[in-house]
Amino acid sequence: MVMRCSWCGTEPIYVAYHDEEWGVPEWDDRALFEKLLLDGFQAGLSWITILKKRDNFRRAFHGFDPERIARYGLRDKTRLMADAGIVRNRLKVEGAVLSAKAYLALRDEGKGFSDFLWDFVGGQTLQPRRATMKDVPAETKESKAMSKALVQRGFKFVGPTIVYAFMQAVGMVNDHIVPCHRHKALAK
Repeated sequence: MVMRCSWCGTEPIYVAYHDEEWGVPEWDDRALFEKLLLDGFQAGLSWITILKKRDNFRRAFHGFDPERIARYGLRDKTRLMADAGIVRNRLKVEGAVLSAKAYLALRDEGKGFSDFLWDFVGGQTLQPRRATMKDVPAETKESKAMSKALVQRGFKFVGPTIVYAFMQAVGMVNDHIVPCHRHKALAK
C-alpha cells in the first residue's frame, strides 16, 4: 500500500495532484504567479474546490498572463463575476488585477518573480521532516516574511497562511510527511 499525506484523501484528482504536483519545485515565473493567485482564491475554501475549477480559472484569466490581467477593466471584471466556472468573489477578482500590476512592477525593476520568491528560502527547498500532519504548521517565519514583502509590493490575498500553502505547493518546503512516498523523492 502506498502511503500518502492524509489531506489528499482518495479522490483521483486530489491524489494525482498530491503525487504529481504538490511539493515539486517550481521555478517558472508565470506558473508561480498562477499558483499564488489560485491560493488567494482558495482563501476560505478547500483546495479541491479550486483544483476542480483550475482549468476554468486558466480560461477565464487568459492563462494567468499578468500583462493581460493587469489591464482588466470593468468589462473583464463583470465577465469574471458572471463566470460560474470560477470563484466569483469581487474582492478576489480585484485582488488578482492588483497582484498582476504588482507582478509587472517587480519585473520592471529587473527582478524575476521566481528569484524574488525563492530568496525567502535561500534558493532551495526547506526540508523540515515532519512525522505527522499535526507537525505541519499553518505559517512559518519564512511565510511571514514573504507575505510582508508581497503586501508591501501591492499583492493581495497573500497573508502568511496563504503564502505558506503556496510555498508547500510549489516546493519551497517539503511538507510531505516522512512516511509519505513523495517525501523521499522530493528530499533529493
